Amino acid sequence: MLSKTTKWILPIAILGLLAFLAISLTNKAKAPEVTFTTIEGKAIPLSSLNGQVVLVNFWATDCPGCIAEMPGLIKTYNDYHDRGFEVIAVAMSYDPPSQVLNYTKKNALPFPVMHDGYGEIAKQFNEVRVTPTAYILDKEGKVIRKVVGELNFPDLHKLLDEQLRKPV
Repeated sequence: MLSKTTKWILPIAILGLLAFLAISLTNKAKAPEVTFTTIEGKAIPLSSLNGQVVLVNFWATDCPGCIAEMPGLIKTYNDYHDRGFEVIAVAMSYDPPSQVLNYTKKNALPFPVMHDGYGEIAKQFNEVRVTPTAYILDKEGKVIRKVVGELNFPDLHKLLDEQLRKPV
C-alpha cells in the first residue's frame, strides 16, 4: 500500500517538470551584442535594430543552397521591410571579399551585406560553420528560430506575420 505522501510525489514531480519545461521554452536566448560592418563600411549595431524582426543570414557565394534561397530572401525583404523586417546577410570568412561584393552588386541585394573577414560574427552566433544558416530575432533581439539549410519561405512568412503584429 502506498502512503498518502507517496501518492502525491509523482503528480507533484510531473507538475514541476512541466513548469520547468514551460519556463525553458518561453525563456528565449538573447542574440549576441554584435556590430555588423557592411561592405560599404557602415556600422550597424544589432541593438540599433530593436523594435524590428531581424533575420541574420550566414551565407557564401559558393553555397548552392544560399544562392538558391537568395531570390526568395530578396522578395521577402521587399515585401516585409516596410512593416519592420530587416535582413543582415553575413558572408562567411572563407568567401573572397571581391566575390561577395560582385555578387551583391550583380544581384542588387537590397539589404545590408557584410563580410565576416575574421569569423567573429559567426563565432558569436554559436560557431556557425554551415551555410546557409539563419537566425530570426524578435523585436526584443531574442532568438526565436534558428534554421540550418534553406529557408522555408511559407513558414518564414507565417512567422513574420505573427511577429510583426506583436507590439514592441
